[in-house]
Amino acid sequence: MKQALIVHGSSGQPDQIWFPWLAEKLREDGYEVICPQFPNTPEDQTLENWLNTLESYDLSEDCIAIGHSLGVPFLLNVLEKKTFKAVYLVAGFTGLLGNQFDPVVKTFSDRSFDWTAIKQNVHHFYVLHSDDDPYVAPEKTIQLARNLGVSPILIPGAGHFNSEVGYYEFDTLYDLIHRHSA
Repeated sequence: MKQALIVHGSSGQPDQIWFPWLAEKLREDGYEVICPQFPNTPEDQTLENWLNTLESYDLSEDCIAIGHSLGVPFLLNVLEKKTFKAVYLVAGFTGLLGNQFDPVVKTFSDRSFDWTAIKQNVHHFYVLHSDDDPYVAPEKTIQLARNLGVSPILIPGAGHFNSEVGYYEFDTLYDLIHRHSA
């Protein structure tokens, strides 16, 4: 069976924003959807805690992964050691953000990533970003795409792809997955 892993962002939950909608669409396409609840309080949001949560899932090499916000650097850490068929990174970044989220993102992204290993472990990358994200500067996502050797996909006016901008469905992302990972 095809698998899809959906990773929420900082202080997130798998039943928020567009995650339930996407999970249902992917289930209709025959995917086993794994959407873990990662620790989401400021003191519990550490890379180690999130990695421990993910360990309880048996992910195949044919799994696709979707990460949003903090879920992106989390997946990059996983991808240094694990193979995935395709990875979709939404509002992603590496390094610090230069805002109030830096204490949380520090253990996930304030490091040098092994880009060679990451690129060897994933068949296809897709990096989606907005031009008006209030938390992740577009330059951060553009640099992420460069590090992965792909062109970023700009979705104008999408903010942080969250409830603040009404992102409860995400047709562009689903269409990408449906076209390229089916």
